[in-house]
Amino acid sequence: MKLFFTNIKWLFKGVKVFALIGKSGTGKSFRAKLVAEKYGIPIIVDDGLIIKGKNIIAGESAKKENTYLGAVKTALFQKESHKKQAVEALRAEKFNKILILATSKKMAEKIARRLELPAISKFIMIEDVASQEEIETAMHYRKTHGKHVIPVPALEIKRTYPQILSDSVKLFFKKGFAFFKREKMIEKSVVRPEFADKGTVTISESAITEMILHCLAEYDEDLELSRANIVEEKGAYRITLFLSVPFGKELASTMHELQQYIVEKLERFTGIVVEELHIIVDKIRGKKADKKKKI
Repeated sequence: MKLFFTNIKWLFKGVKVFALIGKSGTGKSFRAKLVAEKYGIPIIVDDGLIIKGKNIIAGESAKKENTYLGAVKTALFQKESHKKQAVEALRAEKFNKILILATSKKMAEKIARRLELPAISKFIMIEDVASQEEIETAMHYRKTHGKHVIPVPALEIKRTYPQILSDSVKLFFKKGFAFFKREKMIEKSVVRPEFADKGTVTISESAITEMILHCLAEYDEDLELSRANIVEEKGAYRITLFLSVPFGKELASTMHELQQYIVEKLERFTGIVVEELHIIVDKIRGKKADKKKKI
């Protein structure tokens, strides 16, 4: 009911929510300002920050978190004080469009709900605004350098989060037509998140399990974790996952890709080494309709 009245309130204000979707490291933050410019969007929500123009008007940066799990929670505005500050800042602003950056549609929808915004009216995939070559280049840069982009000038990051600032990028482009064309400059900050620093990382089994649950939800909502066995030896981890899947689900290619996906996420964002990751499907769930008949 609360969500219904929230949507009605924003509807009267004429607010539309856009979402730019792409996996981590594909260049969403780098292209956020260009997308916002194209659609006339004044406010961007990126990794826990509310950004208007060249300024951070509210929020906390997920880049300052020490772990990937902490970064995910910050990006989702899970801490009540963080959420409250962001919601109050948005209510104080006059705007009719807002852009949410997220790794999946589900994540974008969660952020919209946490910020008490209306339902997302338009999803924009990173593949719609960047070529495959550009995406692969961005992912290679993220993997080899561990650096991220925040779509605000370096001066703003230096003032707020000086410990993670690495560099800045200035992007020039033409706007307008014929004689009315003018050059516009967009500045972005390049940062090195604290959770990307190299070194020995100690992380609890429960935290790893939470991250695996997040990966499963992001990859395929049909997959459910029954239990996880996690063994750490000499800094390397051996993990066995027991999954429950619905009847009729194709498993061959899905399980192999899921295995690679989870290993990549765990290693890239925590610094741990996954020596082995085994996936065992130990339960096939029947259709919900079948369960009702049995009852």
